[in-house]
Amino acid sequence: MAKAAWKRPGSPIGRKGPRKANPAYKRHARQPWTPADVSKLKQLAKGNTPTGVMSIKLQRPVAAIRSKAQREGISLRPANRSPYNRRTKTAKRR
Repeated sequence: MAKAAWKRPGSPIGRKGPRKANPAYKRHARQPWTPADVSKLKQLAKGNTPTGVMSIKLQRPVAAIRSKAQREGISLRPANRSPYNRRTKTAKRR
């Protein structure tokens, strides 16, 4: 079995062939946000949807979703998580 030639990790051509862009981002990447997109983002954030799933549904990169949520004041943190150190001193196990 012949060894493949060594390629740098960042090189576009490797054993699997040239890298291809994710086709899900072609529709909305670098496009302005419409009011419908923003309302869908709010709805997904309210439903505790992970940002990876949001990126597929909105067809935008995760970084774009996070930055738009921050600009709009939308929290992406799950509402069903309790913060750290919430237990009182009497409720702690001994």
